[in-house]
Amino acid sequence: MENTSGRGTSRRISTLSRSVEDRRAIVTGAASGMGRATAHLFADEGARVVVADLGEDRVAAVVGEINEVHGEKAALGVVCDVAERAQLVNLVERTVEWAGGIDILVNNAGISVPNDSFQEEDEFEAVWAHTMDVNVTSQARLVRYALPYLLAAGGGRIVNIASTEAIMSMAGLMSYSASKAGVTGLTKSLAVELGSRDVTVNCICPGPIRTAMTERFPDEKKEVYARRRVPVRRYGIPEEVAQMTLNLCLPASSYVNGVVIPVDGGLTIRHI
Repeated sequence: MENTSGRGTSRRISTLSRSVEDRRAIVTGAASGMGRATAHLFADEGARVVVADLGEDRVAAVVGEINEVHGEKAALGVVCDVAERAQLVNLVERTVEWAGGIDILVNNAGISVPNDSFQEEDEFEAVWAHTMDVNVTSQARLVRYALPYLLAAGGGRIVNIASTEAIMSMAGLMSYSASKAGVTGLTKSLAVELGSRDVTVNCICPGPIRTAMTERFPDEKKEVYARRRVPVRRYGIPEEVAQMTLNLCLPASSYVNGVVIPVDGGLTIRHI
């Protein structure tokens, strides 16, 4: 057959897949914000998604949204408090029972509770401990519980969500900043440990994104902040973070390992 495309007759050179079709993914914190956007995006790209979060109604709502578009086998909801070890074990067991294995783990769940050096001691201790449990300890635990299945799948992908607060910081968020810096360190350690076993581990640091966590700031303050600090002069949307998460989970991203990627509109590279 004559080639009329004007592109010659050579076969394509690229060999690596950019598809997550039929991959099995866990997304924590998936009932809202970046987690919800990530769950939707993975389902849109053909993955089978486990939506894990607090609140049965919230989880069911996201699962319903996905299954309405992609069919009843596209998503599974699991109510999970990531600070509770037994619930993480249950999350992995439910996932494997439903999907037969795990290919992708997105550790997205997180909290931000104000605390500082001058806080009353008992309150400080409680906030510090709970923030660490949710934001960093849960990620280490869930990786450990999911790891046998990620190894068995071959080409496993782990993406840990941190924050630009791991790179730069504001006053009054001591435990949040410390925990997110912990996520970047955890990511690098796991990447070194697991890279030779065909499991990559990477980290995303979202900047100012329009989520429930930033709703407490009035829109006018968001606009002023973005104009002053963010080179693209706006807040991001959850899907922009989700798209980077997807990129790191592609089979074609097999040589990307241990990176910490800000998705922040250039916030962290701006001096003044």
